[in-house]
Parts: sequence; C-alpha cells; structure tokens
Amino acid sequence: MRDDDEKTRAFAAIRRITWLGTFVNLFLVGFKCIAGWLGNSSVIIADAVHSLSDLITDAAILLGMRFWSRPADQDHPYGHAKVETLVTLFIGAALAAVGIGLLYDAVHSIVGILQGKETPPPTWLPLVAALVSIALKEWLYRITVKVGMTAKSAATVANAWHHRSDAMSSIPAAVAIGACLVLGPQFTFLDPVGTVVVAFMIIHVAWKVTQPTFAALLDSGASEAQCRALAEVIRSFPEVKDSHKLRTRHVGPTGLALDVHIHVHPNMSVTEAHELSHRIQQKLLQSGEHVIDVFVHIEPAGDQSIISQRPLL
Repeated sequence: MRDDDEKTRAFAAIRRITWLGTFVNLFLVGFKCIAGWLGNSSVIIADAVHSLSDLITDAAILLGMRFWSRPADQDHPYGHAKVETLVTLFIGAALAAVGIGLLYDAVHSIVGILQGKETPPPTWLPLVAALVSIALKEWLYRITVKVGMTAKSAATVANAWHHRSDAMSSIPAAVAIGACLVLGPQFTFLDPVGTVVVAFMIIHVAWKVTQPTFAALLDSGASEAQCRALAEVIRSFPEVKDSHKLRTRHVGPTGLALDVHIHVHPNMSVTEAHELSHRIQQKLLQSGEHVIDVFVHIEPAGDQSIISQRPLL
C-alpha cells in the first residue's frame, strides 16, 4: 500500500511540474517570437522555436505518463516502463531535430550576410526576452530535475534537461544581441553566429538525453561494476553458499530486472528458503542500483561436506 501511495504522489508531482513547464513555455514562445519579430533578431526567434519544442515534449510527458504509470498486467508482466523509454527517446529526437533545423537556418543567414545581403541590427527588446528566458528556464530546470530524481523518472529528468538547454541557448543569444547593440550594425553577423552556437548546444544535449534509452530498448544488462555490487549484496547473506547465473536487463530508462541462482544448505526447509529469497529481494530493491524486479532461484549446495551432513533416512 505504501509503494502505491508513493507512486501516486510521484505521478502527481510529475503532472504538476509538467503543467507548470507548459504554461511557462507558452509564455516564452509568444514573448520571444514577438521580441524577435519586432526587434530584428533571428537568434531569439530560433530560441523561440526551441521553446516551442519544449511544449511538444511537455505534451509527450503528460500523454505518455498515462501509459507508463499503469501497473503490470497479463499482456505486460514487466509493466509499461518502456513507454517512458520511448517518450525519452522522442524528447531527444525532438531536441536533435530542433538543433539541426536551427543550424541550417543560421548557416543560410551567415552565407546571405557574406554575399552582401542587408540585415537590420537587433534592438534591445530581444535582449530582454533572452534574459527573461534564461532566468525562467533555469528555475524551471532546477525544480523539474528535483521532481524527476525523486520520482526516478528518466523522462522527467530528460524534460528538465530540455528546459536547461533552452536556458543555455538563450545565453549565446543574449551575448550575440548584446554585442550587436554595443559594437554597432557592422557586427550584425554575430546574431546568426550565436544561433550556430545555440544549435550545437542543443544537439549535444539531445545526445545526452537519447543515449541511455538505447540500453533499455536493446535489453542490455547492468554494467560490470553494478553486477559486482549486486553480487556482493546477494553474498552478504550467510545462508547463501554461492550464487551464479546473475542476469540483468534494463526495464525502462533506468530500472533493472534481475534474476539469480543461489546455493543454500540442502537441508534448508522450503519455508526457510522462501523467507531467504524474500529478504534477498527486498535488500536488492533497496540497494540503490535501480533494481525494480527480482527473481531468486534456490538450488541445494553441491559441496560434498555439506551433503554428507544430511541425516540418513
């Protein structure tokens, strides 16, 4: 019952923080688009497009959460955690697409300037929009990543990084616009150059968000260090004479499913063996290695000295 209550609170917190992000992004998209259009700044319009992509990922979180929060059922005995993996992958792909699109537009603008195309310099309004975006999105990142870490939700953490990438993309935007204002119209080219920097930052964040999802989609196991740590937890029980066939696989972006064979004294009763497997399961779930499912297979120890102690019938 306690686990169900914790999950309910976690999903409620994710929902609240995602809705908050949605409202902030709506405001920033409108503000930055108007500021870029009125203030002659391509970099702040590019930044607005990035905020628009945040809206898409917020929607993906709100819709996807309805599915990955469902309990295990007959058709999905391991639950629906991979829905979260797919949502996280979608967020990373959306980030990458935005970054590539902005990079293309920026290079096109730079080529136009080099060919002598007249480009009006930006005004102070886009600079204000960029500074407001930095403050709001960094604040949104901090509170969203805290919720994501507490709820152990990779998709929410990925969305938090999307917020931070928006804040980071506004920094070179602000620098480029500020430099144009201070140095004069002949430095207008700095505006699309800033867009290039923004684009590469977004693509880098997209890779960081997307990379962990491949392990879950390909059913890869835990790292060697994690497996050693899990084996130490299992062998910490004095009743365990040996263990082997430790297997793990990723379930969702961060969770691990684990099964292991352990050797116990041949005379151990079924009740004792069942109680031991339950204690091992609980300790593994609380090990801090993101284990969410455990299966323990009990086998009699094959040591001859132990077998010889069995009473003759």
